[in-house]
Amino acid sequence: MLSRVATFANADQMVAAALRTQSTMANQQIQEASGLVSSDFGGLGSSSQQVLNLQVSVTRSQSYIDAATLANGKVEVMYSAVNSIADLITEFRTLLTSASNAASTDAASVTQSAQSMLEQMTSLLNTQYNAGYLFSGSDTKTAPVDISSATYAAATSPSSADTSYYQGNSHLASVRVSDSQTVSYGVTADSTAFEQAMRAMNLVANNSPLSTDTLNEALDLAVGAIDSIGVVQTRLSNAASSIAKASSYQTEYQSYAETLGSDLTGVDVAAVTAKLSTYQAQLTASYSAIAKVQSLNLASYLA
Repeated sequence: MLSRVATFANADQMVAAALRTQSTMANQQIQEASGLVSSDFGGLGSSSQQVLNLQVSVTRSQSYIDAATLANGKVEVMYSAVNSIADLITEFRTLLTSASNAASTDAASVTQSAQSMLEQMTSLLNTQYNAGYLFSGSDTKTAPVDISSATYAAATSPSSADTSYYQGNSHLASVRVSDSQTVSYGVTADSTAFEQAMRAMNLVANNSPLSTDTLNEALDLAVGAIDSIGVVQTRLSNAASSIAKASSYQTEYQSYAETLGSDLTGVDVAAVTAKLSTYQAQLTASYSAIAKVQSLNLASYLA
């Protein structure tokens, strides 16, 4: 007991130092295995709030990307439908030009073709995507075009703008692509380009016999519709470009935020491995010193 009393203070300090080194080594070994500073926020200290904020912002950014992706899909389908409408109007204009220039026009055939094109136009404007109508404004559950109304069918020349076929509303579709940016990308079936084309086809489909004045008005409307449809295409193209740029920005931000988060939560494994070697050497030396101290015995010096 005399030798233990004499060496107790030094031995206690050395054991405490060795345990601290061992605890540090255990933490370093966990970091080496996981590549992380800590497995929970508690071990991140003052950086924990910053890491949490980054994770929230990345999640929010992903929601903007998801919304942009869905909206871009809608724009692509709308653009495809509008392209088909442009082709249909061009075909209709050709039909009218031919009928106007022909020495003898088969009015019944022209009327039948116009009726078929009006139905095709209706079908295109009633295009759906993801269980919603694209050209109804925000009323996506209602088909935007209905030509069954007797009032709409009773078209006479000269005519005036008539959107009685339209069943949707005036609220254009839009998508939020960032905290501060919302992109409007919709077009409704009552826009000038569509109304002119619908009216022109309706004039020819529901007037018998066809007069020269009716054919000429329908042709003028078709020409105007072709000019106006280009504006619609440009608007959709610009919206698609804005959505794509916003989505790209969010992707870049995510990459930056995730890198910053990794810098705050990750460790340099090579550096940790080097530190572990140092701590191992310290721990070996500590236990060696402890063993030396504990082996001291006063009796050995008195013998």
